[in-house]
Amino acid sequence: MSGLGELDRPGAPTGAALDRTGSGKAESAFDSTGPGKPESGVDRAASTPRRGAADPVKALMHRHRELCERAVDALEIAAGLEAHGITDRTAARFRHRDVFSLAEEMYARVSRDGDTPLPAPPAAPRVRADWVLLTLLPGALCAAAIAAVHLTQGRSRLFAAAAGALAVALALRAALRRGPLSRTDTDRPGPRPGAASGRTTPWTVWLVAYALLGNGLLDNALAGGPDTLPTGTADGPWPLTASPVLALALACGPAAWTAHLLTARARRKLAASRGLEDFAAAVRPLLAGTFALFLCALAALLTLSSAVLGEPPAYPQALALGALLFLARLLTTHGFTYAPAVVLTATATVEAAALATVFASRLPGLGFLATPVQTLVTTWGADSVPTLTCGAAALALLVHATRKLTRASAHAPPEPAR
Repeated sequence: MSGLGELDRPGAPTGAALDRTGSGKAESAFDSTGPGKPESGVDRAASTPRRGAADPVKALMHRHRELCERAVDALEIAAGLEAHGITDRTAARFRHRDVFSLAEEMYARVSRDGDTPLPAPPAAPRVRADWVLLTLLPGALCAAAIAAVHLTQGRSRLFAAAAGALAVALALRAALRRGPLSRTDTDRPGPRPGAASGRTTPWTVWLVAYALLGNGLLDNALAGGPDTLPTGTADGPWPLTASPVLALALACGPAAWTAHLLTARARRKLAASRGLEDFAAAVRPLLAGTFALFLCALAALLTLSSAVLGEPPAYPQALALGALLFLARLLTTHGFTYAPAVVLTATATVEAAALATVFASRLPGLGFLATPVQTLVTTWGADSVPTLTCGAAALALLVHATRKLTRASAHAPPEPAR
C-alpha cells in the first residue's frame, strides 16, 4: 500500500487518541467538518504523536480491532472510521489522502496479520411477516375507528373516538419498534439516539391532530368561534378532516417497504463501492427515488381515502405532512435524532402560534396579531398554514437527509453484541 514507508518513520503522528470521539453523542443538526471549518477534537488528538510509537497505523488498528476483524472490505472500515469521527483531515496526519486510503491499508494489514478469517459479506435485511402485519395494523385500526365515529352518536361517539385513537397509537408504537422503521442503530458506532428523540412524540401527535381538527378550528376562530365542540363529522360547525389522517395511517406500510428498500440497496452499494465519494454518489439517486416512491404511494392512498369518506383531497397539506414525518423517521431509524427533534418541535410550535395569535387578537389593542394569519387564510385557505409550515420543514429535513443518509457510516451493519 502507498504510504507504508512514510508511516513507519519515527515522529509520524499517531492515532492513539482517536478513540476519544463523540460516538456516544447524538449528531448535531448540521456537520461541523469540511473545508474552512475549525479543526475538530479528533483531528487535534490525532496530530499529537505518542512517545515511542513507531507504527501509528498499528496503534489505530488496535483501537479499532473489532472493526478491522469483522470488515469484509476496506469500505466497511472506512465507514466505521467515519462513524467514529475520523475525517480526511485526520487521515492526512497518517500520511494518507483520505479516510478510504487509510482504511485500505488497515484492511490489507489485518488480512495479513490477523489470525481470524474474515466473515462473509453481510446480507441485506429480510422481509419478515411480523413487521409486515404490524405496519398494516395502524391503517386498519384507523379505518375501523373512523367508521365507528361515523356510525355512533353523542357520548358513544366520544367513547369510540377515544378508543380508536388509543388503539391506533398503540399499533403505531408497535410498528415503529419492529422492522425497517425501528431504530436498529444502538449497537453501531457513531451517532446514537439521544434524549432529543424522546421529545418528538408529543409534537408528532400535535401535527396529526392539527391535520384532523386544525383547519376547522382556525376557520372558526377567524369567524369569532368556536361556539361548540367538534361533532366528529365533516359537515359540523367544527368540521373534522379525517382523510389525511387515514391516508397517513395507511401509509405506514409503504413507509416500511420504502425504508426497507433503501436499507437493502444501500448495503449492496456499500459492498460494491470502492470509496466514500463513490458510495455517496450512488446513494443520492436511491434516496431521492425512495422519497418519491413514498410520496406517490401516499398520494394514491389520499385519493382513495377522500373518495371513501366523501371529503375533498387536501393533497398539499397531507403530502407536506407525510413527507415531514417520513423523513424524520428515516433519519431517526439511522441514528440521526437531533435534527428531526428540532424540526418537528419548530413546526408544531409555528402551527400552535398561528392559532394562538388569532385568539390573542381578541384582546383589546391586539387585533393586529391576527393580520398575517388572516391574510394567508383569505388568500389561500386555512390549509395553507400547515402546508407552508410542514413543507418548509420537510424541505429542510430533505437537505439534511441528503447529507447524512449518503454517508457510508449511516448504512454500515451494526456491530455484533458483546
